[in-house]
Amino acid sequence: MVIFVASALTYLLLVWAGGSIEWLEVVIALVFGGLIAVMAKRWNPDMPLRHSWLNPVRLVRFLVYLFGPFLVALVQANLDVAMRVITGKINPGIVRIPTGLASDGALTLLANSITLTPGTLTVDANDESRELYVHWINVTTEEPKASDICGTFPEWARRIAE
Repeated sequence: MVIFVASALTYLLLVWAGGSIEWLEVVIALVFGGLIAVMAKRWNPDMPLRHSWLNPVRLVRFLVYLFGPFLVALVQANLDVAMRVITGKINPGIVRIPTGLASDGALTLLANSITLTPGTLTVDANDESRELYVHWINVTTEEPKASDICGTFPEWARRIAE
């Protein structure tokens, strides 16, 4: 269902010229969305169909996270990186972060949040141990906790995606 909706909406956004959308374009979007969803299911028949992303509580939590803790961390990280560029005080390195997250969605949300924050970049994820390997602009310890690098991001990822 997610693939169908995403495909149909993407097609409609691509053909939209700022005015109205012709009914034929809607029909084409529905046909293409259906075909892409059927092909995706055939390519990966073991993939379970989950609708947990439709939960409005998760959506509200994500929006609170996005415009709250993530936005604050983004601004702070931009200022920190700007000061490090000006002063030249950097100590880069790759560190391992134990996340303790159970779902792939939560791990992906955390990895992307880390990557979007200046000064950090997720370079690898270990699916078995649920750890992330992060390039950090200012390594202060060899065995950092997740809170040293990304603050409350893991707790928010757990609340949103698990």
